[in-house]
This record gives sequence, C-alpha cells and structure tokens, in this order.
Amino acid sequence: MSKVKWGVLGTANVAAWGTIPGMKKSESCELYAIAGRSLEKAERYKAEFGFQKAYGSYDELIADTDVQAIYIPLPNNLHKEWVIKALKAKKNVLCEKPIGLNAAETKEMFKVASDNGVLLMEAYAYLHSPYVESLKKDVSSGVIGDIDYIETAFITQGYKEDIRLYKELGGGAMYDLGCYCTTMILSLIDSDVSYVKADAEFSDKGVDLNTAAILRFDNGTRASFNVGMILGENTNSRFDRLFIHGTKGSIRSDVEYNQEGDVSYRIYSGDEVIERKVSVPHNYSLEIEQFSRCIMHGEKPHITSQFSIKNAELIDMVLEDIGY
Repeated sequence: MSKVKWGVLGTANVAAWGTIPGMKKSESCELYAIAGRSLEKAERYKAEFGFQKAYGSYDELIADTDVQAIYIPLPNNLHKEWVIKALKAKKNVLCEKPIGLNAAETKEMFKVASDNGVLLMEAYAYLHSPYVESLKKDVSSGVIGDIDYIETAFITQGYKEDIRLYKELGGGAMYDLGCYCTTMILSLIDSDVSYVKADAEFSDKGVDLNTAAILRFDNGTRASFNVGMILGENTNSRFDRLFIHGTKGSIRSDVEYNQEGDVSYRIYSGDEVIERKVSVPHNYSLEIEQFSRCIMHGEKPHITSQFSIKNAELIDMVLEDIGY
C-alpha cells in the first residue's frame, strides 16, 4: 500500500482551510470520499478539492468498505458518537481536538479503538511542527537549565455567530483555544499536575469567553495560561505568546500556534541571545503523513492515547474550577 484512502466526515471550516489542503499536499493520502449533512454541500467539496466520491450522510461514508481512514472535524459535542461509529466499522480515525468533552469520553473512545484493532489519534496539527520539535530539543539540551515556569497565551477574535458560542455544542475558549496551551505545556513538562486554579468570564449563553489558569506539577514546576475570544467581533485578530523560564536562561516566542513558513524564537542563556530559525511546512500535511505512516508501516501515533487522556484530565480540572 503506497497511499491511504481517506474519507472526511463533515464539511467544517477547519477541513476546508486546514486539513483537506494538507491532505492534497500529502504524498501518502488519496482524497477518496467526503460526506456532508446534505449531498449538495458534499458535492461542492468534491468538485472544489477533487474527492472521488461524495455522500449526503455520514453513515454512508462509514459504510464504504474502501475507506481506510476517516478524519472527523465535526462540532465537539458530536465527536464521541461518530468516532465510535467509525471505529466499530474498523476505520482508522483522526479526530479534531478536543477529541472528547471530558476524560471519560476520551478514555472510552481509545478503548473502542483498541478493542477493534484500529488506530485513533487526536488532531493537533501544530504538535507535528518542526518548530515544536526544535523547542523541545532546546529545552532537553539544558541550554536554559531545568524548567521553572511556563507561560503561554492564545487570544483570538470574538464572534457574532459561531458554534463556539454554544455550550450544547461544546463551545467556549477553553475547549477551542485552551487545549493548545495545555498540550504545549504538557509537551514540555514531564510531570503530573498537582494543583489547578482557574477563573473565567462567561457569556450569556454559558460558555467561557476568557479563561486564565495557574498550574503546579509534582516536580515543582509551575505554569500559567490565558485564552480568550475577546479581540473584537469577526476580525482576523489574534495574540499568541510562549515564555519558558529555566534555571539558566529562558526561551521567548511570539509564533502563532499552527504557524507555517519561516518562524523564529529567541533563547536567552547567560549573556548570549540565540535566534533560532525554523522552516515549517504545512502542519496539516505533516499530521496526515504521520497518521498514514502509522496505518501503512506501524509507526506509533505522534499524539498518543496517554497524552490525549492526560490533557483531557487537565482540561477537566480547569473546567471544574471555573464552573463550566
């Protein structure tokens, strides 16, 4: 097998601007099928992106015996239902973040994958980036010593009308943006979370518009993050930040989550300032390539079930503390 036949279960925006273009760049991906809530919309995606088949229901795509892997970009509240249906049909599944609304859902989905002998991976395209690997390499090299403290932020636009504004759809800043910050922190700190304190500003629909949290880990390391949908309505505004403080120096970065192209961050070690430049290809293409290798060659998923569950448990702790 030189290519994996992929099906896309849903016509969400992230699929159109992110994952499907990444699939088209991937040499191991065959754009096979697209399914929408209506055949008309699926046909539009088929014509625009070059899928071979279009289905007017999700069940039809899952029932297609030629589909080997399914990407699921549905609203957060629908992930569990359709992930489990696809896994029970013996399909390998890549599901958008956050994969579950809580740790219990996340654990259940990975158990179903294991029971059915197929793969399941949570879609954090940015974690496949050479930028993140470069950060982790510099941290592990000891150039800034041991990590004392990490601070990161992801602030983006407000919305007049969006699925992120509705609690019943799994909306809110923590689910949409906070999961980036928690996964970045957990990628850099190899210890269990021992303490969480968080607060949030809520909308009249009951979702968090702005959430801030402080974390402490068993090894004594601390971290904090701030996420929000507060920078005006329906703009392209966003603000990203990452600061890693160590016992011998620090790393500062203003690179956007999921950025591609030529990016850089600064390392401060003693009196030395190092400008680290990294060339980043399309993160979604890297994600599809990696999961396809897992299917074809038995490679271990880059985002493991253990990591996804640990992150879901942390998100649970934050949501519980803010009263979501």
